[in-house]
Amino acid sequence: MDPSFAPLASALAAYAHHHPDEADVAHFSQWLATQAQPFHRETLAGHFTGSAWLVSADGQRVLLMHHRKLQRWLQPGGHADGEANLAGVALREAEEETGLTDLEVLPHLFDIDRHVIPARGAEPAHWHFDARYVVVARGSEDFAANEESLGLAWRQVADIATDEASDESLRRMARKWLAR
Repeated sequence: MDPSFAPLASALAAYAHHHPDEADVAHFSQWLATQAQPFHRETLAGHFTGSAWLVSADGQRVLLMHHRKLQRWLQPGGHADGEANLAGVALREAEEETGLTDLEVLPHLFDIDRHVIPARGAEPAHWHFDARYVVVARGSEDFAANEESLGLAWRQVADIATDEASDESLRRMARKWLAR
């Protein structure tokens, strides 16, 4: 395995220890161990991405974006573009997609989610192996949407946890956050 993959391998092992009931950990570990370029979108079957569970300084709210391509409310995140430091990817994507500054990424893997991205144009359907990290807004909470979203909104974490209309992975992260 490429030495630059070791931090993620360790993070996945620690995550598996804390969340033994989550089956996706084995898929993540296998993908990391078997793909030559698991952090590159040119790996057409699938690739790692990084996302931010972007919480307010008081921890009561999370900033979600209405994703333009997927037409769903989701957490900020995106492609690693070759970067193995997925916590750094989560921070970069949070800044780019929300316009917020003075953000702090927490070092531990918070959640993982493996999901299929539908085919679009010349791009085939493929897997995203999404590593999610907590990012805390330490300064202004005044956001500015970019071209990837139709809008941004702060939502109460407790509301997301019980909102059946919310994406299942958002509900799971909300429950994890409330249980911490």
